[in-house]
Amino acid sequence: MIIIGHPWVASKRFCKVFCREDIANSKADDIVLLEPLVDAVELAQYCQQNNIAYAITVNSLKEALFSNALGADYIICTEEEALLIQPIAQEYLFDSKVLVLIHDEKEIVKIARSGVDGVLFVEAIC
Repeated sequence: MIIIGHPWVASKRFCKVFCREDIANSKADDIVLLEPLVDAVELAQYCQQNNIAYAITVNSLKEALFSNALGADYIICTEEEALLIQPIAQEYLFDSKVLVLIHDEKEIVKIARSGVDGVLFVEAIC
């Protein structure tokens, strides 16, 4: 299971960006965070074309399918959405990893039992 943002586990930061200039100003080891997909398709295409690691928030299975096709490294969603997306991601061997945004480490075990790829603590987002 991927755990991002917990103080015990070294991990990269996820930095919200809203334009290409924000991407250019991000640190080389940051993961660019786009949200939501419907407003960030052009930035996702830009990241894909320029081999920039990025994550994107999604609100549906359809958005997750497009996010994977656009080369997102991480798909971030609610636990409810993750339960729908993860089996499809496994069936079609997504390159993207499905992450659930969490606020408390108590949520890790529940998410792990459901087979979701990982969790992202809100503290990892800048």
